[in-house]
Amino acid sequence: MGSKPVARGAVALAVGIVALEFGAAVTSFVASTLLPVVAAGLSARDRLGLLTAGTTLGLFVALPLAGRVVHRLGARLTLTAGLAGYLAGLGVAASAVSAELFALGQFLAGFSGGVLGVFGISSAIEHLDERLRVRVVAASSAMWILPALVGPAATLALEHWLGWRWTLLAPVPVVLLGRLFVGRAALRSARPQGPPRPVGRALLVPAGATVIAFGAGGWPVTLAGAAVAFAGAGALLPPGAGRLRRGTPAAVAALVLFAFGYFGADSLITVLLTDGYGTPLAQAAIVLSGAPLAWAVTSLLIPRLVRRHGKGAFPVAGLAVAAAGVGVVAAMLLVAPSFPAALVSWTVAGVGVGIAYPALYVMATTAGTTGLTPTELATSAIAAEAIGGVLGRAVGGALSSAPGTGGLFASYVVFALVLAGGAAAGTRAS
Repeated sequence: MGSKPVARGAVALAVGIVALEFGAAVTSFVASTLLPVVAAGLSARDRLGLLTAGTTLGLFVALPLAGRVVHRLGARLTLTAGLAGYLAGLGVAASAVSAELFALGQFLAGFSGGVLGVFGISSAIEHLDERLRVRVVAASSAMWILPALVGPAATLALEHWLGWRWTLLAPVPVVLLGRLFVGRAALRSARPQGPPRPVGRALLVPAGATVIAFGAGGWPVTLAGAAVAFAGAGALLPPGAGRLRRGTPAAVAALVLFAFGYFGADSLITVLLTDGYGTPLAQAAIVLSGAPLAWAVTSLLIPRLVRRHGKGAFPVAGLAVAAAGVGVVAAMLLVAPSFPAALVSWTVAGVGVGIAYPALYVMATTAGTTGLTPTELATSAIAAEAIGGVLGRAVGGALSSAPGTGGLFASYVVFALVLAGGAAAGTRAS
């Protein structure tokens, strides 16, 4: 009898996390689809960086501060303030009359979402056992299937009927439902945690991200911003991550390398296909969806295999497969560019990520011998993906646009090598 409330709480928490991932997927496709419409509505077609950077910068500012917010406010006030900030930010963005106000609203929503994300993931670490967490991560990945298939078309239809301002608010009900599920389950058994680590050096991460987002000096400024962000990353990651210390630190390092290689490659795949392969944009869009869908579908198969064989081999094998897929995409630029081969190779890369990600994420959010609190583990996992993704996009963009670097070919060779490095780091993650 006594275990039933705990079981119900775990299920509610798991449902909330999966719902939040679905909300994040819907939000992502709504934002990317509406960007040209928003830019036209705010007369900001020459200020796309300002329109797109707010959410990301808000997240990066939130990461070093989230632990202090949770520690100072407690779970209940953190949830209340985070939800209020998220809704206020979306309200400001949806009613904005200028690009600056839109960016401010997105920044506030991104900051609040970052704090709530740390709160939610730390709750999952604290209250869900490893087997259930693997299943939750796999189900969360699958939440991108439906938005990837129908998100852009549904967004355009809503925009036609309601206008872009109301369409921007479409993901709110799903996000609120997920937040309430997570909050209710987490508050039931929330416990105070020790004081968070100092934030000084960690603030270099949002500083570097700002330079990347708004730097007007070309690729040298972009790489300088990436270096600043990387210098601050160590304050958000577990001690020993840079040295690939066995266990959680190596798993977090592998998560950074995965995000660098995969999200960097994903950010340039349409440019690679249209410029390097001579593929029409409509065909390139098909390839763009191949890897995310393969990732989502493959992830659904992994929990049962993890239960049978353990977690250790999956990050290594999956990231090696992803590296091979990205490497083939690069090699074909020099050999014989082929759209069908690119579609297969990029989809194989997504299969590799689907194999690696559920087990790797659980390994990166398990305290082991690190002594990290659930809040610190959640912060490091979110930071690992966010920082890796920003660095991958920054370095890939710089290499692809700089003369004498081999352009897109050099970028994809780097992405493949980084993913292979992630597989090597994964050998020390068990």
